[in-house]
Amino acid sequence: MKIGHRPYLLLLVVASLFLQACSDEPQVPNTRGVYMLMDTSGTYTKELKQAQRVINYILSELGPGDSFAVARVDTGSFSEKDIVSKVTFQDRPSMTNQQKRVFREKIDKFVKTVKGSAYTDITGGILQGIEFLNEAGTGHNTILIFSDLKEELRKGYKRDIPLSVNNYTVVALNVTKLRSDNIDPREYLDRLESWRLKVESGGGEWRVINDMSRLEKILHRK
Repeated sequence: MKIGHRPYLLLLVVASLFLQACSDEPQVPNTRGVYMLMDTSGTYTKELKQAQRVINYILSELGPGDSFAVARVDTGSFSEKDIVSKVTFQDRPSMTNQQKRVFREKIDKFVKTVKGSAYTDITGGILQGIEFLNEAGTGHNTILIFSDLKEELRKGYKRDIPLSVNNYTVVALNVTKLRSDNIDPREYLDRLESWRLKVESGGGEWRVINDMSRLEKILHRK
């Protein structure tokens, strides 16, 4: 081998090692997963028309490879049966459009027939959302909570459980103020702070959005 060739050989070896190191790093899929929880307790069912508009917007933003599920928050929400509709979109545009149409129809039917629940298991709903998104294997995961964030559990239910939401974005939407919040605003602020601490202690990013136009930035691929 000529001496002059050695630098080129060394360069090839270094490049090969670099490419191998890059390939060994875990690759985050460039797909999005969205799990939306809809509060169905008490008078909050009146807000579900607004939830439908949010769902339609999300459907318009998601595409092939993305996953989306909508679930109700009721007495015990850590259950597959509380998922109203779920989908992972296929590559063919015609099939994706059909999937979106079926999804909308299921949501429309649910909103027309839903009955209010006596309790609000938000934590159980989040745990179910984590399970769904982990199984979907999407790269950028968002859990949306369409609720006033007041959790009320049936006697005997245990929800003092850490949330494993590392690299998740958890967004509270349309956090309406309760009558008691108007009397003492600290109740509203304490409720938001309690959920923020719960999400951030689990490694997630916490956001509150009451202006739906700001949701666009959350859903864009990073």
